Amino acid sequence: MSVMKRLAVALAALTLGAAVLAAPAVVSAWGNTGHRLIGVAAVRGLPDELPAFLRTPGAAAEVGELAREPDRTKGGGQPHDRERDTAHFVDMIEDGRVVNEQGLSIDALPRLKSEYDAALAAAGIEVDDAGYLPYAIMDGYQQLVRDYAIWRVLNAAEAREADPGKRAWYREDRLRRETLILRDMGYLGHYVGDGSQPHHTTIHYNGWNRDTPNPEGFTTSRQTHGLFEGAFTARVARLDSVEAAMAAPALDGFDLRARVPAYLRTTLAQVTPFYVLEKAGGFVDRDARGGAFVTARLAAGASELRDLFVLAWRDSADDAIGWPAVKVAEVEAGTADPWLAMYGED
Repeated sequence: MSVMKRLAVALAALTLGAAVLAAPAVVSAWGNTGHRLIGVAAVRGLPDELPAFLRTPGAAAEVGELAREPDRTKGGGQPHDRERDTAHFVDMIEDGRVVNEQGLSIDALPRLKSEYDAALAAAGIEVDDAGYLPYAIMDGYQQLVRDYAIWRVLNAAEAREADPGKRAWYREDRLRRETLILRDMGYLGHYVGDGSQPHHTTIHYNGWNRDTPNPEGFTTSRQTHGLFEGAFTARVARLDSVEAAMAAPALDGFDLRARVPAYLRTTLAQVTPFYVLEKAGGFVDRDARGGAFVTARLAAGASELRDLFVLAWRDSADDAIGWPAVKVAEVEAGTADPWLAMYGED
């Protein structure tokens, strides 16, 4: 079976219902089903302004598969795992401070991760306990802007280039970039998906934290996280329901460093409702209340991911790329030759 046929089969399976997908015994960050659904729904929701190669069933299915990669490649050892393992979460208390009352606010993140580390250390907090999720989302977004900018330049140059050798190289490099774009969309999709799962934004990430007050008597079971995002989600989540629950695009007034904390705060606000619902039996078997909660969270992730894909595309139009740097807008307008910037002058 060809790659495209396998991807089409995977997409069809998601459309028919995620229950057909096997849930792993050990899961993290939505498990396979949730990440697939978020990636697929986000790509299927892209508007016509994005390139046609992204608006295909094959692209949707591939981004859905690649959205699982950061989980699949865990366990490589050190230093491989140091930054990657902490990229999946940010543990906050209810007011949005990281780990505890001495932690910095999610709304006041330093520019660099090294500065974040220093601020955590000053508060006596280990970064392993805090997490890098907001930085992973911002980094993934910025990488995608660069990917799109390169693609724009290659695509425009290929269409105008008269020299057959150069035109052939532009085409080959454009196709390479399309592969990289799908990969980087998948990676960004993973971290945005993590950010829609309440357990990835809280100190109560696997049962209510036993070192904190628990006046409501919420579960402290260490199976809470995995059973919710893995087996339960695989049983109840459906692509059509997720797509129907997705929010309208929110693309105005974009500021990456404000948008990411706001998104994570929205998810943090769902932590207590999750535990209230869990206590009430909402995540037993196929309880409709639990299914609605899963759908809403997956739809939130897919909506945010779709919007970031669109915003990255728009940002790329104002970018400059290559060395010596060439402006995307000038290449697309036909007023700049990008050959040296793309192929290299040495």
